[in-house]
Amino acid sequence: MTPTTEPELVHRAARGDQTALAALLAEVRPGLVRYSRARLGRIGGGYTTADDVAQEICLAVLRALPRYRDQGTPFSAFVYAIAGHKVADAQRAAVRAATVSAAEPPLETPDTQPGPEQRAVATDLARRLTVLLNRLPEAQREIVVLRVAVGLSAEEVGTIVGMTAAAVRVAQSRALARLRTLAGDTLGEVAA
Repeated sequence: MTPTTEPELVHRAARGDQTALAALLAEVRPGLVRYSRARLGRIGGGYTTADDVAQEICLAVLRALPRYRDQGTPFSAFVYAIAGHKVADAQRAAVRAATVSAAEPPLETPDTQPGPEQRAVATDLARRLTVLLNRLPEAQREIVVLRVAVGLSAEEVGTIVGMTAAAVRVAQSRALARLRTLAGDTLGEVAA
């Protein structure tokens, strides 16, 4: 029997139904990857760390799932609360790691990654976008990440941040207007 609603899927997954667990992870993982990438950026020039954090979030959700109780809020509020904590942990770890870095051994095989110019351009763009996002108040930054990068609805984001859907839309609009003002012509190559 295929679950027809998210609460039913979550309930079955919490009881240990392997099919429901797989379906639930398949449903939440893409958003968690986008969320992690948007919040962590390209630490170290790549998304490896953000993807690893998304995996850690999935594992944490699986571990916490048996204790989950439906309290009238969407399951996504539970998931993104865990995600917020894991991302904050990763950000703290990245700061600590930046102070102590080991030299990498030389590559023994040809590098198939993008060349230095492409990496530099992508890293610079990610850095500039992060700087712009960091100039927003925390609440607006979280709303923009959840709405734009993760793709959640205003209702889902409202549940996560404790606002009404209408207030989320207003805050998002103000945040995007502020970003346009802050960006000016500095991000002309990414203008839509």
